Amino acid sequence: MNTKLMLGIAATLTLTACATGKSGDVYTRDQVRQIQTYKVGVIEQVNKIRIEGTKSQIGTAAGTIAGGIAGSSTANGKVGEVASVLGAVVGGMVGAAAEEAYTRENGIEMGIKLENGDRISIVQAQSVNDAEFKVGEKVRIIESGGVTRVTH
Repeated sequence: MNTKLMLGIAATLTLTACATGKSGDVYTRDQVRQIQTYKVGVIEQVNKIRIEGTKSQIGTAAGTIAGGIAGSSTANGKVGEVASVLGAVVGGMVGAAAEEAYTRENGIEMGIKLENGDRISIVQAQSVNDAEFKVGEKVRIIESGGVTRVTH
């Protein structure tokens, strides 16, 4: 297996490990077996949105390494050194952009009227396993430890 392929696989696995679910049906390990409170409301509005991807240093670092190695293999001497630096810079930029694009998610923003008359808005990732939320639907708004989610 060549070095470029191994670096590509490593970068993909690293970015996959960084992706976290933000839909209403994903819970962290810390939320399991904890008391959660909920309110009941009716959906008044649903808007499809995009949730931007993560912008950590992982994509940049992986791209920099891959680009540096790719650039250094193109030539020897001063030209090889310059190619290595340019490859690292371009690779870092490409890696950062790839990470953001790879971790971007479809989401929904819901306007909800609570039973007490208050109105709230909640944004969460759209679940692939869940039925779509619809205007007029009665939902639960679950809160625990600063995390809020909407469920059917």
